[in-house]
Amino acid sequence: MAETLDYRIRKAFLLPLGLLLLLCLVLLVCCFVLGEPPAKAFILIALILPVLVLFVESAFRHVVFDETQLTAHKLLRNKALSWADITAVETVMVRKRAFLTICAGEEFLILSNAYADFPGLVHNLLQRVPPASISEETRSMAESPPIKSGDIVSCWLAVALLLLILYGQLGGSL
Repeated sequence: MAETLDYRIRKAFLLPLGLLLLLCLVLLVCCFVLGEPPAKAFILIALILPVLVLFVESAFRHVVFDETQLTAHKLLRNKALSWADITAVETVMVRKRAFLTICAGEEFLILSNAYADFPGLVHNLLQRVPPASISEETRSMAESPPIKSGDIVSCWLAVALLLLILYGQLGGSL
């Protein structure tokens, strides 16, 4: 009996993204408390909404491998593909970003290297799918799966920028 494996979006990305969301909300509260112009609040709300959606979607997203199928869990929806039904595993590389497309007839899933332990995910995936379904690009990528950290660095830079803005908003008297 094969073990059940659960892969989630990297905490190294969720932590700064959550902090970014929190700082945006604090800045929005400061705008209301300090009586800032409504345009500033609208701009912040326009910033907060996509960050909120990205954070919530990323926090709920995970992929489970069990003995019979692969199940992708997303906010308010799930999709499962039986290992035996998988007909193709393809890879698309864009710089350091890798996307795995897993097809089973008309159904498909796309997984990226945003998941924690992506090399383990790729290794375990390729052990479970029919060998004939794996493309040469995927076999090549599996030898050295890319790890992308640019999104994490960008989030931390945004956090630092918001801390600077909050410092200025509060009169630089912290």
